[in-house]
Amino acid sequence: MDRMQQLARDVRKLEDQLAVCTRCGMCQANCPLFAQTRKEADVSRGKLVLINGLIDQMFDDARGVNERLQRCLLCGSCAHGCPSNVNAVEIFLKARVIIAQYLGLSFPKKIIFKKILSNPETFNGIMEMVATFQKFFFKKEQNPQGTSCARIVSPLFRHRHLVPIKEKAFNRTLSGQDLRIKGKGLKVAFFVGCLIDKAFPNIAHSVVDVLKYFKAGVFIPFNQGCCGIPAIASGDFETFENLVRTNVELFSRERFDYLVTACATCSSTIIKLWPALLKHGDKKLLKQIEALAQKTVDISWLMEKRFDLSSVIPDGEGEKKIITYHDPCHLKKSLGIFNEPRQVILASGNTLKEMAGSDTCCGMGGSFNFKYYDISSKIGLEKAGNIINTGCSTVATSCPACMMQISDMLAKLQQPIQVRHPVEIFAEALLTDNKALDL
Repeated sequence: MDRMQQLARDVRKLEDQLAVCTRCGMCQANCPLFAQTRKEADVSRGKLVLINGLIDQMFDDARGVNERLQRCLLCGSCAHGCPSNVNAVEIFLKARVIIAQYLGLSFPKKIIFKKILSNPETFNGIMEMVATFQKFFFKKEQNPQGTSCARIVSPLFRHRHLVPIKEKAFNRTLSGQDLRIKGKGLKVAFFVGCLIDKAFPNIAHSVVDVLKYFKAGVFIPFNQGCCGIPAIASGDFETFENLVRTNVELFSRERFDYLVTACATCSSTIIKLWPALLKHGDKKLLKQIEALAQKTVDISWLMEKRFDLSSVIPDGEGEKKIITYHDPCHLKKSLGIFNEPRQVILASGNTLKEMAGSDTCCGMGGSFNFKYYDISSKIGLEKAGNIINTGCSTVATSCPACMMQISDMLAKLQQPIQVRHPVEIFAEALLTDNKALDL
């Protein structure tokens, strides 16, 4: 009974947020999952009704409730278009925590989150081993996306074109370097993020190149932790809080003007979720979190707002690429950033061509892609079709998870289209024009 009493107390804490929803159904028009399944249970309104009856439902079918709450991309499309400003994503995450506390985490998730992800050194070491041995299980494909496919028949990987883990993560290139005191302009701390560090280290190198070109002082703490979104999305609040504490401690050691990220999800998590989900805990920690959140910006915002992009003038001799841009949900819908990355692309001297539905979800949704790959692929293939219709040679986006999803879809369709981050495209223009990067 103690567990049910705790459950009742936790659910009551959500009542004020739940009461804001008027059941108008506007979320149906914006939900990418509902567009595929046409099931009321898959849309925010249906999930909010479910949470309202969470205690009664828990007695009858706790795992069924959990399953329905897991069928969500956490893209925020519902909240973005909600006339009542219901923060559905925050409510869903809190509900997942409540259910995880009631049911407990599965054994694999306990190992992944509590033993591996929560310890950055352990996580880095294991991912190094994965990078070394992945060649025995996956074979490199000859395509512009640089994906790999499974060598053996596997229910999980047989249809996937995966972006491989790179042999040398970005964090391993920092050994012996001290960037903290370099630069005469802005002082910038760099939160790298797991996917960029392990799968897309060139994005991180491009961020550093751009910051150094604009004479910014760069602070990159060693052994950074994950932002915590995988853990909290699975309901593991303890690991989420531990990761936040780890990162807060690391980034509180130096003074800086901005905390920059090149990952839309990391930006949104730090700015929105860290303060919202930990506001009732340690007051000192919350104060530090709020200070970091206020300084956190996407790299494209920093470049467009604080640097003179017109100083990079392409010589005009190279061929202009046609580039289209996909708006990550966590960047545009959560943080309102959409013009800045486009300005970065234009400043590189290339041609920007808008796709239809540039801000519709690509269907990745983190762990959603692994559990509901068929639905994820249907959403992703629609996005790929819009990309192809622009006639572009490159599609840019500011989220490494979106890059993985789009790479998978374009490889599946055998399309010769590169997938890049805007900061990579800009850094490449610096090198092409022989700009002095002082590397």
